[in-house]
Amino acid sequence: MRISLSKGTWDESTADIVAIAVGSGKTRLGRALSRIEAVTGKGSIKPLASDERFEGKRSQTLKVAAVGKAKARWLLLVGIGEEKDAEKIAWKLGRAVAAVARAQKSAAIELPEVTPESVRAVSQGLVSGNYHYTEYKTDKSESPALTSAVLLDAPKDTRGLTSAIRTGKAVAESVNFARDLVNAPPNDLTPLTLARAATRESKKLGLSCRIFNKARIEKEGMNLLLAVNKGSAIEPRVIHVIYKPARPKKKVVFVGKGLTFDSGGLCIKPGPSMITMKCDMAGSATTLGIVFAAARLKLPIEVHAVVGSTENMTGAKAYRPGDIYKSLEGKTVEVINTDAEGRLVLADVLTWAARKLKPDLMIDHATLTGACMVALGPYRAALYTDDDALASAYLDAAGTEGEAFWRMPLDSELRSMLKSPIADLKHIGGRYGGSITAALFLKEFTEETTWMHLDIAGPAFLERAHRRMPKGGTGFGVATGVRFLEGLQ
Repeated sequence: MRISLSKGTWDESTADIVAIAVGSGKTRLGRALSRIEAVTGKGSIKPLASDERFEGKRSQTLKVAAVGKAKARWLLLVGIGEEKDAEKIAWKLGRAVAAVARAQKSAAIELPEVTPESVRAVSQGLVSGNYHYTEYKTDKSESPALTSAVLLDAPKDTRGLTSAIRTGKAVAESVNFARDLVNAPPNDLTPLTLARAATRESKKLGLSCRIFNKARIEKEGMNLLLAVNKGSAIEPRVIHVIYKPARPKKKVVFVGKGLTFDSGGLCIKPGPSMITMKCDMAGSATTLGIVFAAARLKLPIEVHAVVGSTENMTGAKAYRPGDIYKSLEGKTVEVINTDAEGRLVLADVLTWAARKLKPDLMIDHATLTGACMVALGPYRAALYTDDDALASAYLDAAGTEGEAFWRMPLDSELRSMLKSPIADLKHIGGRYGGSITAALFLKEFTEETTWMHLDIAGPAFLERAHRRMPKGGTGFGVATGVRFLEGLQ
């Protein structure tokens, strides 16, 4: 999508559709509608708003034909409620016009304030809001038609604004890349094709991308990852993407869980629970999206994405409850439930990343536990770390990007639940505190690196749209990860 700046005002715009923010409350609503009717003609908007019960509430939009002196074809009134934050209003305007303008090719947006942050937000909202997954639809009529947008009332001095547009677009494009991966069906998106997708995107951006095949994974000693793969007819892959600027200030490694389909293994899931298990690689999609966004933005931080990818299937060689495997770290692990496979894959990848890359920070994303969703619901991710400064910085970044995280305790008193009578560790701790014991298990394999675990099981894939997140793959975590990296500069 082409996004540009204009000094023009909304009443001068010839775009197919013009978006205008409208607040709630009798005074704010009346003032806003009167301002619009000064151009469109008295009585042209207020009766329509009344008929449609449009009150400027934050969940409301009203699309009306432009009349009077207005030059656009349509006006889109976007309710913002009592919101006063210019950045949040800008994001909503971009998202709303992209969602509504399915048949329109051009849009214009009037921002309450034209600042670098509001311009970034509206650009991000436009591109991510314009997303619609139609790869497997023969009828492409649902594909978005919006190809250009103009941001109105731009000042004479546009320094910082054009770069803000580029930043917003880069983040949103990386979010959409992650969404495409998560939405792809598991017969097409396997560990092999996930590796190819990472390789293609890396090549576009001039990044190094290393792929470990099964023989290389065996050579590295990633036995836990290999155990999960035993029931699948498709080989596993480890994907390592490297973005390294000339003078990096820090090295951050993002690790992603890449289970392209999770049947539960021999502890097989019920049929209804399996339908969306293509999304069990959402952690890998987020991880890749972050490193690609960092490259697009040329951030002064060295960023690595390391993904362990496999299926968890029920083939003749499938791993079993009661099996014991030796991890790359050296600890032996007793398997209790084959449907808790993600932590086994992550354990070896975390150890490899910590030892080989020696990062300043290591952060993993994973759709790891149903227990996390029981605790926090479908819209919020869990954050685990012992580092208070890291947690605070990440939560600040998430707040800016409108993504919901909650810091959970790495409660060391629950570590005893992972004790095994016949191995160094069990890989699950029991019914209670399941998300916490999963995080404690991962911690065993981080080599004392400063580390954070993000359990994104809830918001990574949604049955219906919620606020900024669409139905299906959401790309959750990409925007927060990028904002966090920017804060390290």
